[in-house]
Amino acid sequence: MEFPRELYLQKLIGKMHNGRVKIITGIRRCGKSYLLFHLFTRYLHEQGVTDNQIIGLSLEDLPNARYRNPLELDQYVRSRIVDQSRQYYVMIDEIQFVTAIPNPYLDDPNAKLTFIDVILGLMKLCNVDLYITGSNSKMLSSDILTQFRDRGDEIRIYPLSFAEFSGAYEGDSRRAWADYCTYGGMPTAVELQTHEEKSRYLQDLFQRTYLKDVIERHNIKNDVSILDDLLNVVASAIGSLTNASKLSRTFMSEKHVSISSTTIERYLGYFEEAFLISKANRYDVKGKRYMQTPSKYYFTDVGLRNAKLNFRQQEETYIMENILYCELI
Repeated sequence: MEFPRELYLQKLIGKMHNGRVKIITGIRRCGKSYLLFHLFTRYLHEQGVTDNQIIGLSLEDLPNARYRNPLELDQYVRSRIVDQSRQYYVMIDEIQFVTAIPNPYLDDPNAKLTFIDVILGLMKLCNVDLYITGSNSKMLSSDILTQFRDRGDEIRIYPLSFAEFSGAYEGDSRRAWADYCTYGGMPTAVELQTHEEKSRYLQDLFQRTYLKDVIERHNIKNDVSILDDLLNVVASAIGSLTNASKLSRTFMSEKHVSISSTTIERYLGYFEEAFLISKANRYDVKGKRYMQTPSKYYFTDVGLRNAKLNFRQQEETYIMENILYCELI
């Protein structure tokens, strides 16, 4: 099954050769690699670009683990640029896997080399058009964007919209809507056939990929069950007004667990960084009122939300609100 992802493909095409690094972000498994290595690469081939001009590298793959070292990554890419008269297209997938290392050329133990150094160096090559993907919004923090010197364009990718989903769906629109409300738009889940296959895939993706990523990235050891419970609470309350203080009281009353609102706020931030959830603030409040005013949280994909709750609490109105939020942003 092929999904054209035309909206995102046209964004990439429109930003070709603009002298900026194209940064494709989004939740893992939503189709970033497919967009870059299949759809965009096919477009390049149609324009007469040869395979030798396309330097593609997925840092998530174990055979490419050595290139998670920034020096190794830089050396590999530059070794592939052999003809200064030709245009090259460099595509690095899941750039957040690149690890910061001590700068071996300096005595300062605090001097580090990161993927930022690699990207900034490659951007200086006039015959390189650069594309990277990442599944962690921290790689786009204000500090990093400052180091890009405003030479980066972010393209945020979401799971399949209902329009994309229904365009490939075999069946009437009512059945398509019911399936979309249940299983969401993660591309692999859409291709699976049975409820057992879809539910197992989404639940495994949640526990073994997203939750594991958050735990490992932030070195969380003692609060794993709290993270899991917090996600359940947020999933159960999509479309409801809440804030960290309210959630802290919920943990005390329901679980008899004391956890500060500051800690909950930090954990919610971790989920946002991983693109699992989005926080919607009230648009008509200003300044200090943001601190006290409740917000709403929505899942990037309703199928993942439903899988987290084992496909219970299938209230269509709240699910529809989540879907509309994702459609609008």
